[in-house]
Amino acid sequence: MSAPRLEINLGKVRHNARTLVERLADRGISVTGITKATLGSPEIAGVLLQAGVSGLGDSRIENIEAMRRAGVLAPMTLIRSPMLSQVERVVTHVDISFNTELDVIRRLSSVARASGRTHGIVLMVELGDLREGIMPDDVEHTVCETLGLPNITFKGIGTNLACRSGVSPDARNMAELSALAGAIESTFGLTIEIVSGGNSANLPWALSGVETGRINDLRLGESILLGCEPLHRQPINGLHTDAITLVAEVIESKVKPTQPWGEIAQNAFREPPPSSDRGGISQTILAIGRQDIDPSGVQAPPGMEILGASSDHLIIDSGHERMNVGDEVTFQLNYSALVRTMTSPFVVKAVMPERRVPRVVVAG
Repeated sequence: MSAPRLEINLGKVRHNARTLVERLADRGISVTGITKATLGSPEIAGVLLQAGVSGLGDSRIENIEAMRRAGVLAPMTLIRSPMLSQVERVVTHVDISFNTELDVIRRLSSVARASGRTHGIVLMVELGDLREGIMPDDVEHTVCETLGLPNITFKGIGTNLACRSGVSPDARNMAELSALAGAIESTFGLTIEIVSGGNSANLPWALSGVETGRINDLRLGESILLGCEPLHRQPINGLHTDAITLVAEVIESKVKPTQPWGEIAQNAFREPPPSSDRGGISQTILAIGRQDIDPSGVQAPPGMEILGASSDHLIIDSGHERMNVGDEVTFQLNYSALVRTMTSPFVVKAVMPERRVPRVVVAG
């Protein structure tokens, strides 16, 4: 099989998704399955839907269009504010979009009206992470303006935390979002359909047993694909952390010193040279590099250590195991590495044949 490659175990992805859907359903929360890290893979979209997600979400219209072309008929949400230059495509292929700017919503209304379509709007609220969002004091004005636009359906509100500044979803900010939902309903005499509390970072809060208030939707991608929560990158009990793995091929294997020699200047990525001298090691080079991965987000197998990376090479200490040219090494990935690797045209995306997936035992 070609390398480098991502091996995608659909059975494990389905298990992770179904487990989270069932746990959150007990809390009155539905799951929007996020496909952006998989470039809108129709195969992964299919297993998410089989697992019971209420719809699919993606940040790129190109991914949504690819799923539509592949025959995916599920409700689709664009979870990044639409670009004005792509509004026509959004109205054509997307059911709901997340928005923060009235200029964009007005343009969506105009295009929807001209095409005889209706487009759903979720307004994103800023609750401290300082990525996207309408300031809370401006939400009611934005709702009022949105409600007055033709061919636009106001679906609800949402927020995003932990992505830019690492602000954790907690009882305080989730209660603030719930209170905003109640205030909007009281002011405008309507019922909000969607109160989207956030992403995989919300899972520790949502599953802790606290009162979840009006939050009835979470947008899950990383936790399904990697089996971890993003706040502390801890595995989630009962989920597979190896549903997607990276396999790379050895192109050089030699015993080399740990310290470089000669006059030292900056390397290609402005990093310092190794600081410790461990003598000779089994240095192995794999045919994958920064153009394809985030090296800091790659976890080597036990007994091996990642030493560094150039554009096209990943250098590891293979420990006591002297590897041969042509051997393959399997790595686990964090979200940053997964996104970059999935985007690389030089990495094969290998959907593995489905087979029985072992049950994961939940600790304690």
